Amino acid sequence: MDNSKKTIKVQILNAFADKGKGGNPAGVVLNADKLSDENKLEISKKIGLSETAFVSKSKTEDFKLDFFTPNKQIAHCGHATVATFSYLKQIGILKNNSSSKETIDGKRKIEIIGDLAFMEQLAPKYTDVVNKASVILKSLGLKKTDLIHNAPIQIVNTGNSFLLVPVKSSEVLKNIIPDFDLIREVSDEFDLIGYYIFSTDTEHDATSRMFGPRYGILEESGTGMAAGPLGCYLFDILKIKKKSFNIQQGKYMKEPSPSLIIVKLRTENEKIKDLMAGGKGILNKELDIEINV
Repeated sequence: MDNSKKTIKVQILNAFADKGKGGNPAGVVLNADKLSDENKLEISKKIGLSETAFVSKSKTEDFKLDFFTPNKQIAHCGHATVATFSYLKQIGILKNNSSSKETIDGKRKIEIIGDLAFMEQLAPKYTDVVNKASVILKSLGLKKTDLIHNAPIQIVNTGNSFLLVPVKSSEVLKNIIPDFDLIREVSDEFDLIGYYIFSTDTEHDATSRMFGPRYGILEESGTGMAAGPLGCYLFDILKIKKKSFNIQQGKYMKEPSPSLIIVKLRTENEKIKDLMAGGKGILNKELDIEINV
């Protein structure tokens, strides 16, 4: 037996599965207390999914979660959080319907409704990017007339920064041709996770696409940390005064994997205080990953 190698069990869960299908796969590694950041990065690279969550003990919350893409650590990941807590509930480790996580960016509350897991996000912060509109449109192969009238392109942050681009029809959304180099440049400049392009011309409250080449994600099928900002945008900017939004993602990927993300806003005097974004995680498979120790 090679003592310099170690085998790690990884659960692959599809978060935000819609009617038991589709969803966004995330890696989940339980009992990750003894893994170094280098180990976590190596495991994430070998799994090759957009994000993997590493679950360890926390002194202050129920669990500590670290999130890694194949090329770096990130502060938060909605779909990997939903996958983790939905799975912890299903296998009986999580007994209550409320929980919490510690991350490198602070603490967040988690709520369980049935076998759906919801993660707390912060009140939105909006940043105007009007001076970059032409470059942003070029990076998506869009014209100004493809956008929703009087709906600005904006950066919205509820924990991570995403660039929200409102397009006027699902046809425009479907036919986007992303220029990943240009998207990466804009994402670097504004410290974005990625772009979240959406249309309200759909059977759901919105249908969206997420491009995050800066983090090695060309297109993702379900992004909870982007759906939260979109729920806020629909409420604050488009004035759709609902407290709960159903957001579809993944429908227009090369290999479609439709996801359903539910965003529940919590407001006080019509002002968003915070929100919960979530859905269901379904176990897809279990992998054994060998790493160097």
